[in-house]
Amino acid sequence: MIIGVDTGGTFTDFVYKDGEAWGVYKLLSTPSNPAEAVLEGLMRIAKEKHKQVVHGSTVATNAILERKGARTALITNRGFEDIIEIGRQNRSRLYDLAYRKEPHIVPPRLRFGVKGRILNTGREHEPLDRDKVQRVIEGLRALGVESVAVCLLFSYANPSHEKEIGEMLDGTGLPVSLSHEILAEFREFERTSTTVINAYVSPKMKRYIGYLLKHLEKEDSLGIMQSNGGSISAETAMRESVRTILSGPAGGAVGAFEMGRLAGFTKIIGFDMGGTSTDVSLMDGDLTLTMESTISSYPIKVPMIDIHTVGAGGGSIAALDEGGSLKVGPESAGADPGPICYGKGDRITVTDANLFLGRLVPEHFLGGNMRLRPEKLDGPMKKMAAEAGLSPVELAEGILSVANTAMEKAIRVISVERGYDPREFTLLSFGGAGGMHAAFLARLLKIPRVLVPRDPGILSALGMLMADVIKDYSFTVMKNQYNSTHEELGEFFRDLEGKGIRDLREEGISEENIVLERFLDMRYAGQSYEIIVPFKGDHVARFHRLHEKTYGYRNEDKTVEIVNIRLRARGIPDKPRFRKGTCAGEKCPEQALLDTRKVIFDQEAVEAQVLARDRLLSGNRIGGPAIVTEYSSTIVIPPFASAMVDEYGNLLMEVNS
Repeated sequence: MIIGVDTGGTFTDFVYKDGEAWGVYKLLSTPSNPAEAVLEGLMRIAKEKHKQVVHGSTVATNAILERKGARTALITNRGFEDIIEIGRQNRSRLYDLAYRKEPHIVPPRLRFGVKGRILNTGREHEPLDRDKVQRVIEGLRALGVESVAVCLLFSYANPSHEKEIGEMLDGTGLPVSLSHEILAEFREFERTSTTVINAYVSPKMKRYIGYLLKHLEKEDSLGIMQSNGGSISAETAMRESVRTILSGPAGGAVGAFEMGRLAGFTKIIGFDMGGTSTDVSLMDGDLTLTMESTISSYPIKVPMIDIHTVGAGGGSIAALDEGGSLKVGPESAGADPGPICYGKGDRITVTDANLFLGRLVPEHFLGGNMRLRPEKLDGPMKKMAAEAGLSPVELAEGILSVANTAMEKAIRVISVERGYDPREFTLLSFGGAGGMHAAFLARLLKIPRVLVPRDPGILSALGMLMADVIKDYSFTVMKNQYNSTHEELGEFFRDLEGKGIRDLREEGISEENIVLERFLDMRYAGQSYEIIVPFKGDHVARFHRLHEKTYGYRNEDKTVEIVNIRLRARGIPDKPRFRKGTCAGEKCPEQALLDTRKVIFDQEAVEAQVLARDRLLSGNRIGGPAIVTEYSSTIVIPPFASAMVDEYGNLLMEVNS
């Protein structure tokens, strides 16, 4: 049985394929130990069957955000111990006069500088002081160190000193992260930060994955989703955990891209609204990767799908600030206690506001497996409404408006602020809460259509089954257009390609299913940052075009530099296939109509149909207002929108701005 698993803050989602049959399952997450919900779901779904599992985890992300990773030491060159704290001169809050940096996750007394220097040419300038290294290693246990990061200058050009330190640390039993293995690129601050983060999260990830493996059968396999949109083996994920920081959202982006392409749309804005947060991503013909991510102010320079996150989800808590203004999130009720309507919570959330307005159907939530409690909302809603000087209905609609505005701003960050016009894109909505807000967001942004795939609440888990197995490699070369030829640059890729093929073979991919993609990091001389350019044809001309598209100008009189080579080794596994449905006409089947009920839009209660999505057929058309229920989500079609079911069962909503 093939199973995709996505752990979220509120629900843990499963998609599974048993023979030719597909199924979905959701259960509440277990925040104290996320593995418990994963194992419970796997047991309920598969029982004694052999399982091939691909899992997206938030363990590494939470370890950083909550500062609950391993006690980490850094070994670097003498005089460079504080580079991770000095960082860059950029300030995230430029006008905050009271701004203070948080203490770094590696405190000064756990940073050790040793003699030894490799030059940028790769030549040894000063031998490694092995005696000093040995003394440092002997003192690590007394300091309670649980993991070690090693990052030396120019180790990407010559890793011999890092390898020596790694060999000396072998006998300690401590996990060791060597920078030339994690990120073989220049810029020592970003390389050090990435290596330190890997060392910080790997022990926790290893314990988590180890716990899962211990409770799986010996014949079962476990893959872990990476931030770059591909999966890797559990063994690699335990060693290079920094690559899994955004694994859950990456699965959603892959699923959105594949489902959008299947429906005929390649210009997509992915909108994933879950219980605790909303992730948005823009795809213009392909998944967009970035090399410049920051998690909790720590730079991480590994390939990641470009995803922007805001703290607005179904469980986001509504409150009044000191001035009496309404705010929503980023604090979330999570899975425990959850929204008030789940039965245990006592603070109003976005989900509670949707239910209060009639946009959730209590008896059909999670396919009827979890009944909501609308009767618990009256008291809290009236109390907060009185404090805000509003009616309860105004308060509920206000909560949704504030949440929608936060999500609108997030989409503008990845579209308008980067030169894209949202009106040219399709909003692909998924996540358990996305369908209730998508039409309103589309109207705010003047996006003409919304695509909601089947089972949108578990699309991230499905994306993990649709992902390739991907290995990313890079190497700093520092060439320019005049001192390098196409053939010479091609030679630089040979070793990386050999490593990529070997690594994918170890992941179980046959050679005929391996695709190698070459890229160059290029810039104009004098620039500080690069853009990624496919290495095919005239790469210099291609760079000029991409630079103009990205920044609005080109300068062909300037020398073009090739900073890094970058290889993506892609293994193509068997993937889910989706069948087209036969058009059954525009009229919805009678059995699809479950009920009619009053739903509030713009403070007015209007009659809306309640429809069962699994009974709708290809070609059916639905006029707004309507509520479409399904196991993993609820979709709201407001009075200003209408929808049709396409040949793959997607709900395509047309929105009047």
